[in-house]
Amino acid sequence: VRIGDNKGARYASDNFWAMGDTGPCGPCTEIFYDHGEGIYGGPPGSPEEDGDRYIEIWNNVFMQFNRDESGTMHPLPKPSVDTGMGLERISAVMQHVHSNYEIDLFQALISAAARETQTTDLNNNSLKVIADHIRACSFLIVDGVIPGNEGRGYVLRRIIRRAIRHGYKLGARTAFFNRMVPDLVAVMGEAYPELTRAQTRVMDILRQEEERFFETIEHGMGILDSALKSLPAGGTFDGELAFKLHDTYGFPLDLTADICREANVAVDTDAFDAAMAQQKSQARAAGKFKLGAGLAYSGAATTFHGYDTLAHEGHVLALYREGSSVDELREGELGVVVLDHTPFYAESGGQAGDCGVLQAAGGVFGVEDTLKIQAHVFGHHGVVKTGSLKLGDAVQAKVDEDNRARTMRNHSVTHLMHKALREVLGEH
Repeated sequence: VRIGDNKGARYASDNFWAMGDTGPCGPCTEIFYDHGEGIYGGPPGSPEEDGDRYIEIWNNVFMQFNRDESGTMHPLPKPSVDTGMGLERISAVMQHVHSNYEIDLFQALISAAARETQTTDLNNNSLKVIADHIRACSFLIVDGVIPGNEGRGYVLRRIIRRAIRHGYKLGARTAFFNRMVPDLVAVMGEAYPELTRAQTRVMDILRQEEERFFETIEHGMGILDSALKSLPAGGTFDGELAFKLHDTYGFPLDLTADICREANVAVDTDAFDAAMAQQKSQARAAGKFKLGAGLAYSGAATTFHGYDTLAHEGHVLALYREGSSVDELREGELGVVVLDHTPFYAESGGQAGDCGVLQAAGGVFGVEDTLKIQAHVFGHHGVVKTGSLKLGDAVQAKVDEDNRARTMRNHSVTHLMHKALREVLGEH
């Protein structure tokens, strides 16, 4: 028996599995389940193969070769069978349903999503997205992942925000996602006791993330919807606007792309990448500016509230651009803002300053660092993201909570390490 394609090429067919261009590989076979003539669909390779009648439930790879960089395959000294079964697909077969989302586990989560979003149509696809994402997010948090702006933390944040967006689409305007955790525990807690033990922590982390995103999603969705209405089907969404949604309103690019895809609109990712690169360049320039001479300031002191809250209202006492006092900072301009009241911690005692945003009626200022101009005067260094900022403006100053937490942890660990070094190596 030869396994290969119809042109005689040995092993070069769909029935051959490899880890990559090199490494262990071998012929494979899939096991399909036929749900019966009453379900639309055809066997693999037929025009109707995307239907649900024939569902792959099992895969077997006969691992017997090792492919080197030249493409030559060498017999493995110990061949094996690598087998993988789709647990949820087997559940669907055993429960006589035709979709993973129809199994008992997902039905419970879909019902919970419908309850929390007050949705009556249980077949709404957004409910399926939310049900899938509550499980993924909860187990990521149980495994120690925390929402953030980098690495796996950013993956988690993107999944959470995608779920929130689908809830928003169903009419949710306040935090709802975290309230589904008890429903997840009810169906999976017995098999995964670590989920039960972490229930409160998972709910708290999701709630904080939801509340933060719900503060900006309405503004962001308004901008996005307005832009989409002006575009024809098959059009292209402005990449710079996509970056603004990402940078100012916390919309990850893939979330904007999801929404645009529903309207048959593509996103100009090249323009998005260019805007991202420009911001990084501005941040580097701002860093150089912060290292310059002190700013001339003779006004009132800044009252610090950051030990009690991460958000506080303040008024603009002074504005600086390129070291000179100005009455206004416009969109895209780098500068320094002095407030009468702030929750932003200014770099001191070895701990880095806070970052976050200053939201005014006429614009948003992104704070990239906070430094002391004088002993009790805090300078908020950054760039105007939208609109403008003027002397006397009332602002809502909001610290980036994740960054504050990371900074505090790093600062504490540094002190602990120094203490340990002194104890081991002495006071020198």
